[in-house]
Amino acid sequence: MAADTNNCVTLDLKTDSTLPVEADSISPDLFAGLSNREIKDLPLFYGRRRMTLGDLFHVKGEKSDRIIINGNLDHYKRIGQAMTCGEILINGNAGMHTGAYMSGGSILIKGDARDWLGAHMKGGFIRLSGNAANYTGAAYVGEKRGANHGTILIQGSAGNETGARMRRGLIVVMKDTGDFTGANLIAGTIIVLGRLGGMPGPGNKRGSIVALGEVSRLLPTYSSQCFFVPVFLSLYKSLFKEWGLDLAAEKLTGCFQRFAGDINTVGKGEILIYDKHQ
Repeated sequence: MAADTNNCVTLDLKTDSTLPVEADSISPDLFAGLSNREIKDLPLFYGRRRMTLGDLFHVKGEKSDRIIINGNLDHYKRIGQAMTCGEILINGNAGMHTGAYMSGGSILIKGDARDWLGAHMKGGFIRLSGNAANYTGAAYVGEKRGANHGTILIQGSAGNETGARMRRGLIVVMKDTGDFTGANLIAGTIIVLGRLGGMPGPGNKRGSIVALGEVSRLLPTYSSQCFFVPVFLSLYKSLFKEWGLDLAAEKLTGCFQRFAGDINTVGKGEILIYDKHQ
């Protein structure tokens, strides 16, 4: 989203909070049909207290599915949850569960994000300029499937269990990931440009984990199969160039060493490691 403030709703945070705030009412689906007064009256839970959006934010604009939020939202949870359309621009950090269950639209975060970014995502696009914490695009505890369609681009690093139990979709991390990337991955693709964290892909069934940089220790349940040029990665080349990742785009058409696993499951998953010597 551009910085244009015309035809959008702008939320300016009045003061930082150390208490958790349930902010799932901040959604383009809701804002699109509401007047300025109605947006201000939307409920938020500040700790255990019921408050309104107007209590915590200066609100400008109305009846728009484009939202600009200015301020540190570290403790604001569930922004954009289940959104189906529109755009959210966060000029600052984002709290837990941002974009969870979203099925359309886009979220651009000009900062870092806490745990569960894009959890159970069903569609749409999330772009994070900073670092993500743990469980990006993952499934909540007790759930069988995480993200199912959609794209998450992280320009920084990501924490542990990125893409855990992901069913479909694409996650791209421009820097490093933590341990257990793609844990219990069902399908979908995770591409890491930096260092792929330790023991990636435990329980991987049919997913692809692609390492364009360094790789930490692989699990012994993966075995080297061959060196080859994966044709499916070339489909992402134009997308990478659109994101300004020209060097990484060229690597996508290069040679990779394929490791198959996890043999503790169906064993049809793979970890592809870029081979700069081929």
